[in-house]
Amino acid sequence: MTQTLLRGRLLSFVRAPQSLTDSESYRYETDGGLLIENGLIVESGPYADIKAKAVADAVEIDHRPHLIMPGFIDMHLHFPQMQVIASYAANLLEWLNTYTFPEECRFVESAHAQRIAGHFYDELVRHGTTTAVAYCSVHKTSADAFFAEALKRNMRMVGGKVMMDRNAPQGLLDTPQMGYDETRQIIAEWHGKGRNHVAITPRFAITSTPAQMEATQALAREFPDLHIQTHLSENHDEIKFTCELYPEATDYTDIYARYGLLGDKTLFGHCIHLSDREADAMSEAGSVAVHCPTSNLFLGSGLFPLKALARREKPVRIGVATDIGGGSSYSMLRTMDEAYKIQQLLGERLNPLESYYHMTLGNARSLSLADRIGTLDVGSDADIVVLNAAATPAMALKMEVVKTLPEELFLLQTMGDDRAIAETYVAGVAAKSAI
Repeated sequence: MTQTLLRGRLLSFVRAPQSLTDSESYRYETDGGLLIENGLIVESGPYADIKAKAVADAVEIDHRPHLIMPGFIDMHLHFPQMQVIASYAANLLEWLNTYTFPEECRFVESAHAQRIAGHFYDELVRHGTTTAVAYCSVHKTSADAFFAEALKRNMRMVGGKVMMDRNAPQGLLDTPQMGYDETRQIIAEWHGKGRNHVAITPRFAITSTPAQMEATQALAREFPDLHIQTHLSENHDEIKFTCELYPEATDYTDIYARYGLLGDKTLFGHCIHLSDREADAMSEAGSVAVHCPTSNLFLGSGLFPLKALARREKPVRIGVATDIGGGSSYSMLRTMDEAYKIQQLLGERLNPLESYYHMTLGNARSLSLADRIGTLDVGSDADIVVLNAAATPAMALKMEVVKTLPEELFLLQTMGDDRAIAETYVAGVAAKSAI
């Protein structure tokens, strides 16, 4: 029996924090121990107690004085866009047509898809992200590469081949039947293999005809337990164009509702400009609005009303994400730094406890996977990040005056990046140091 014992300060949330002083929303051990066996957390608590429960030959790793947390979860990003990041464009639609679509055409080649998959997972691990929800390209080869690399690394990942049959270059178009057939093949070959989860993935209503939306609806009926991911209300021009394509719909959200795609496992990227009716419909269905702050700022799409959506009479479930490559950083720390600034611009406050809740348990709940990831609870997957708040000279200098846990978390969020990730564990195995 091989066991690993991690020692350090443990932080894990039990519910959403109600305020900066809500210490009952999380568990914090100043000298904690995590006992890991067969990829799972088997004991968690004070170090002395956990040490006494470990087998005599357990491998002990001392991460003091660093902070040990559940691995970060990224709810929305694009695997084929690693070489699209940092591309200069005026807005979403120009950016898609000028950079994104031409780049995604390259993923018809298996060798290219496999090469980018290796780099993609390296960046996730380097930044402390242990689970992500990704869009592949329209090509089955891209989904095969994505899931094969996840299986190789034993990572719990969600992804899907995008379905697109209009308003894109010829090299990026499938047909309603091809999108349906290839998605079914990917489900058969990859869903549940290792820790893989396949998501039904119509890119967005602009790039799918009504016939393809019907094919998507058929998939959703056949596989009701699968996630569905798409885009919604990111940009004013996008909204106008979409509604012109579906004039019978009440609004953008109603398009998806008409095809049975509004449900509690549906992940809608962006959702910046929802009407009250749309927010009510999402709330009633239990669908998730996924906030992508660095992308929203980079493309000038708008300011996501995170706090306003959460405190509505009919609240909307929220996720947070990098949205690579519209997003400008792989780091969930950098992502929440920008989320904080967006709320500041809206006259709201996003405290650091809330930020780390969203990156861990909050996103796990939004994915309906909180029984597997997002906490340090016994029985959870041992997907773990170790954070060093003194990782750079400037951070170390600031740490000299940091006196509380929330202050340390805010420092990490504001100044941290991949250098602040001391280690990333995937199913109990050190992954960052192995890159």
